Amino acid sequence: MKETVTAEPVLPPVPGAEQYPALDFANSAVALPGGQFTDLLGSPAATNQWLIDHDLAPVGTDAGLQEMCSAQLRTLREQIRSLLASHVDGHPAPSSAISAVNEALTRAPATSLLHWDATRGLHRTPSHPTIQIVEHALATLAAGAADLLTGPDAERLTACGSPPCNRYLLRHGRRHWCSTRCGDRARAARAYARRTRTRAE
Repeated sequence: MKETVTAEPVLPPVPGAEQYPALDFANSAVALPGGQFTDLLGSPAATNQWLIDHDLAPVGTDAGLQEMCSAQLRTLREQIRSLLASHVDGHPAPSSAISAVNEALTRAPATSLLHWDATRGLHRTPSHPTIQIVEHALATLAAGAADLLTGPDAERLTACGSPPCNRYLLRHGRRHWCSTRCGDRARAARAYARRTRTRAE
């Protein structure tokens, strides 16, 4: 059984996360060495912070998210992860995942709305009621995942090659690790395997 860690792991964003926040979203459930696991959407407070950090909720406010809202986002995340996995493995996309993403796409406009007030003048922000914030986030993240999976960068999508890491990234050249730490761990594992083979021979 995996031990759940509540603190955010010190892992940098994966290559591609800056262009595709949906990639960061898919990677918000992180498997760590030693059987540990962290979920950046594991509680309403953590989910609220993640949404603020990714410009999907108003800064400096508590959106008042409930566990049901966090659960909706976690469910969409798992469906997006299954689409990423099927793409990387060359398998047909699961119809349930396609349906979940399509449903999220129709929940709310995936753009910030235009507002005016005397202090700021014209500006664009997401709507503030909690349900609208969540629906906006679901729609935006689903749209980002759909763009990634159907766009020119889809062929660069890969899974981190350093178990137990479960993150996805956009490959640059031959690199297929999500971070320097994962790359070092993979190289160390290969070196150990070579030494073990040599001794066995």
